[in-house]
Amino acid sequence: MPQMMPMNWTILYFMFIFTLMLFSLLNYYMFSPANKILFNKTMKTNNLNWKW
Repeated sequence: MPQMMPMNWTILYFMFIFTLMLFSLLNYYMFSPANKILFNKTMKTNNLNWKW
């Protein structure tokens, strides 16, 4: 019964939060900006005249 023992739900919640934060941090720090060529390229943009 979850009403009697909500500790299991909080442990599950904190495990989920910890896993999410770990995954996010690993994705953030695994990106290596070694290729400087990618950052110097300019993006092509289409300038459209919207006639509303």
